Order: sequence, then structure tokens, then C-alpha cells
Amino acid sequence: MTKDKTSGTEVAGRVADVLLLFAAGPKYRGVSEISRELDVSKAVVYRILQSLVSREMLGTDPGVAGYRLGPAAVALGASALRRFDLRVAAAPVLRRLREETGETTTLSGLLGDQRVYLEQFESEREIKMTVELGKRFPLHAGSSGKVILANLPADRREALLAAPHDALTERTIVDDAELRAELDRVAEDGVAVSLGERQAGAGSVAAPVFGPNGEVQGAISVCGPEYRFTPDLVERYRELVRVAADEITRAPLAAH
Repeated sequence: MTKDKTSGTEVAGRVADVLLLFAAGPKYRGVSEISRELDVSKAVVYRILQSLVSREMLGTDPGVAGYRLGPAAVALGASALRRFDLRVAAAPVLRRLREETGETTTLSGLLGDQRVYLEQFESEREIKMTVELGKRFPLHAGSSGKVILANLPADRREALLAAPHDALTERTIVDDAELRAELDRVAEDGVAVSLGERQAGAGSVAAPVFGPNGEVQGAISVCGPEYRFTPDLVERYRELVRVAADEITRAPLAAH
């Protein structure tokens, strides 16, 4: 009986690992790639994939090698986002922040050792910045990532800083000493600024959102074309996002 329970737990874990690979991108993944990344035999991976396809958690496209997320997975993710309390608490604040700045406002959540966009309210300007909801990004690049990383517990922050830092643009901070100094400034100030660090030509200002026990849960940001993020406006946005993030942190729903 114990063996059966352990086997079932292992299978469930492998299925979850496969789905999480698709959540991290790229869009299509093949049997060999998944087998290599998870160190699981191709036969086992193939059986898992076929089971997920039969339940529409994964799908395939004609003429394209590999599997992609299916409609059931998309629906499940959308349902989770709708019910996510932090997202509910942030929505009215982000709408107001968009009106105050004229720029797109976003909410990011901490997911493992990365962050993911949970919500955005797009600028009404013709030229604007938009983000891809559900896509993961490293914490060392961009204002939202930096402000989350700067507020993680010291041991977890150190573990992440010990890993290599990939350059997403020519302005991404990858030097260890420079990144540590930047994170110290962010932690002290409570706000992070990025000018082309995660996405070339994009500017953003972000502040952290905390949970009921003081743990960082995510971040909100104002983002738009870099040329509009002049020093004067950046200073204005710093105060606006700081106040908005504090309001979300103190909202009753954020504590659930």
C-alpha cells in the first residue's frame, strides 16, 4: 500500500513538473527536451503528454513539432487569476495609478525564483507599453524584479545572487558587485527604477507589495516608452507607486 501511494505521488509530481515547464516557456516543447530537462525517460514523458493532451491540458498544431498548453490549462490559469486576492486588491489602485500617470500599470507576483505578470491596465496613449500576462522573468532585470529581489529574506536573496545573471539587454545589470549595490539602494529607498534593463526602450518604476506576515508577494509598476521617463517624471512616479503599493499591502483582500 505504501509503495502504491509513493508511486502515485511521484507520478503526480512528474505531471506537475511537465506543466510547469510549459508555463516557463518556450511555447512548444518536445518529448526529448522534456525528458532531458526533467531527467525522466522518454517513454514516461510521452505517456504523461498523451494523458494531458486527452484532457486538453496540452495540445498540438499541424505542421509544428512539439506540444503547447491547451485550452483546459488556459482556462485553469484564467480562473486562478480571477480568484487571486492580490489581483483583486490591486485592480482599483492600478486603474487609478494609470489615470494619474497616463502610462500602463502592472502587477507582478513572485513565482518560485522568478516573477510573473498577473495584471495590467494599459495606457490609453497610442504609443504605450504592454506586457505578457503569465510570462516568467528573472528577478535581477527590470524594476519589478529588482524590487522583489531586494526585499526577499537574506538567505534566499543570497542564493539567487549566487547564480549567473543573464543579460536581457545591453543595460541589464549582470556584474555581481554592481547588482548588489543596486539592490541595497532599492531596499533602502523602497522603489526601483529601470531604463531599458529588461526590455530595450522601456522605462518603469516599481514598488513592492507585502503579505500579512511582511513577506514580499510581488510588485506594482508604472511602465512605458523610455523616452517619456524623464528625471522629473521618474521622481513623481516614485512617490505615486510607493503610495499605491502601500495601499494594496494594507487592503483587506491582500491579507487573505
